[in-house]
Amino acid sequence: MREWWIHVGLICIPLVAVYLHIPPPQLSPALQKWHSAGEVFHFRGRNIFYRDSYGALGSSDVVILLHGFPTSSYDWSKIWDPLTQRFHRVIALDFLGFGFSDKPRPHRYSIFEQASVVEALVAHLGLSNQRVNVVSHDYGDTVALELLYRSDQNRTGHLTFNSLCLSNGGIFPETQYPRLLQTLLKDSSFLAPILTRLTNYVIFQKGIGEVFGPYTQPTDAEFWDMWTGLRYNDGNLVLDSILQYINQRLKHRERWVGALTSTYVPLHMIYGPLDPVNPHPQFIRLYQQLVQRSTITVLDEHISHYPQLEDPTGFLNAYFNFIHSF
Repeated sequence: MREWWIHVGLICIPLVAVYLHIPPPQLSPALQKWHSAGEVFHFRGRNIFYRDSYGALGSSDVVILLHGFPTSSYDWSKIWDPLTQRFHRVIALDFLGFGFSDKPRPHRYSIFEQASVVEALVAHLGLSNQRVNVVSHDYGDTVALELLYRSDQNRTGHLTFNSLCLSNGGIFPETQYPRLLQTLLKDSSFLAPILTRLTNYVIFQKGIGEVFGPYTQPTDAEFWDMWTGLRYNDGNLVLDSILQYINQRLKHRERWVGALTSTYVPLHMIYGPLDPVNPHPQFIRLYQQLVQRSTITVLDEHISHYPQLEDPTGFLNAYFNFIHSF
C-alpha cells in the first residue's frame, strides 16, 4: 500500500510542476487587433499599454476610460467605435499589473500609484491643460476618485475633470461583497501564492460568469479573451497584490467618498442592478443618500456587474444623455 502511494506521488509531482507552468494562451485575432492598435509609454521604468483614437471632427472633447478588476482596457471594446463618433479623442489604458501593461512582482500595487499612472499618461499625451471626461468601472471607479481628490485639492500634475461617470464599483466598503476567491487572495499570505498558481481557466470562467447576468453571459471567445489578458505576462501571479485595493478602499474611505460627495464636477452613475458585488438596492440607496448632486441610470434588471459589456447600447444611451445634460 505504501509503495502504491509513492508511485502516485512520483507521477503527480512532475504533472503538477508542468501544470503550474502552463504557458499563457495565444492572443485571439480580436485581442491581437486591440493590442496592435495600441501603444506603450513608460512610467517609472514600466511599460504601460494604452489606446488613443481620434474620432469626431469639429470637437475638442476627450474621454478617458478606466477599466475594472481583473480585466483590461478591452472591456471598452464594445462601445469604442460609438465613443469615437462623439468624442475627438478616446483614450484607455491597462493599469499596471493588468492586460498588456507590465506586471512586476513582487510589487506593492496601490490605487495611488494607478492614479499617478493615469496622470502620467495625460501628461504624455499633452493633455495636462485639457478638461477631460472620465468614464470608469469597478476598480477604475476608485482610481477615478483618487484623481478627483487630487484635482479638487489643486495638487500639481493633476488631471482636470470636465465630468465623471462611474459604473458598478465598490466605492462604499459597507455595501461591497468581494467574491470568495478575492477574499482568500487578499487576506491569506500563506495560501495566496498557491491559489494564484492554481487558478485556471475553468475557475476564472466560473468566477467571472457569476458577476454577469444569466442572459448576458460572455461568449466562449469573450471569456477566453478575458483569461488571455489576465495570463499575459503572468498576470495571474500578481492578483493577490493587486487585490489589496479592497483593503485600501476601507482604509481611505473618507478620502475617496469625501471627494465624491464634495465635488462640483458633473457626476453620473450607470448601474447594473443584478450586481452581486455591489447589490441592489443597498448600494444605490446609499449612493443616492450620500451623492445627492449625481444623476443615476439604473439599467434593466437583468444587467449585472459589467454593464458596458452586458448592455452596451443602454450604457451608451445613459452616458450620452448625461454628457448632453450640461
